[in-house]
Amino acid sequence: MADVARVAGVSSQTVSRVANGYAGVTEETRQQVLAAMKELGYRPNSAARALKRGEFRTIGVITFGLSTTGNVRTLEAIATSAAHEGYAVTLLPVAVPTQDEVRGAFSRLGELAVDAVIVIQEVHLLDAVPLDLPPNVQVVVADSDAGDRYTVVDTDQAGGTRTAVRHLLDLGHRTVWHLAGPEESYAAQRRADAWRAELTRAGRTPPPLVRGDWSAESGYRAGLELASLEDCSAVFAANDQMALGLLRALHERGRTVPDDVSVIGFDDIPESGSFLPPLTTVHQDFAEVGRRCVEGVLRQMRHDATAHGTTLVPTRLVVRDSTAPPP
Repeated sequence: MADVARVAGVSSQTVSRVANGYAGVTEETRQQVLAAMKELGYRPNSAARALKRGEFRTIGVITFGLSTTGNVRTLEAIATSAAHEGYAVTLLPVAVPTQDEVRGAFSRLGELAVDAVIVIQEVHLLDAVPLDLPPNVQVVVADSDAGDRYTVVDTDQAGGTRTAVRHLLDLGHRTVWHLAGPEESYAAQRRADAWRAELTRAGRTPPPLVRGDWSAESGYRAGLELASLEDCSAVFAANDQMALGLLRALHERGRTVPDDVSVIGFDDIPESGSFLPPLTTVHQDFAEVGRRCVEGVLRQMRHDATAHGTTLVPTRLVVRDSTAPPP
């Protein structure tokens, strides 16, 4: 730092202010200091700054898997939002969703020196216990039902589902079949519960639920079953990948979409507008979920306080060509 100050013709304190992004330095002086840093190959020592400030400017992220669209896009949004705030992200995947594995992940993140943790908990713990995180840790949980104990951020799964079901009923369909996600998924559970409740509220008897595993292949297998049901004129799929497999199965069985069967997905993945036909689906704002997760942990760090409760990010229905009135 002294060398940079000498080359730039300023004080070491001014170099420090530029390196740390503080105000109170003219643009001309800042450019002089940056030019000297570049000439000398100077970089601030992050470890020393962490010891001085008492923070590492790193957020840990624990996730139970990266195979689903929701987890991957949430993680991407968290990393983008963290970088915008000047923080790095340390990712720690957990192979088995159990309480012991979660505790172990927190222990490892502590060794890796992170300031706060975001947990993407898309599935129930296998040992069937409520999520119990170490005390005195700044934490936000994404996609969970732990809002009575922690800060939780999620998309409005139930609201999006209600909108999808109402859209099909308003088109004139007598009922709506549901291609659900896996039983261990919080999102799948909330979408299935909301589908059943909305049909009941409308005075319709919910038909038997058909289960998939989020993959297009499981949607295809379920679609073969649904295609054989003559009274099935509308299907709400719990994600777009399963809807894609469903579309293929209906096509192979000679059921035209949307003339014979209407199909709605959930997620609004970038490819959904290129399905054949383009898919009507529920849009989730993953970027906003990531931003609010990062905002939540930073608020806790800066105010040294934890908060309980769930923040829901709104969803919206994107109507394309896969839905129409029943035949």
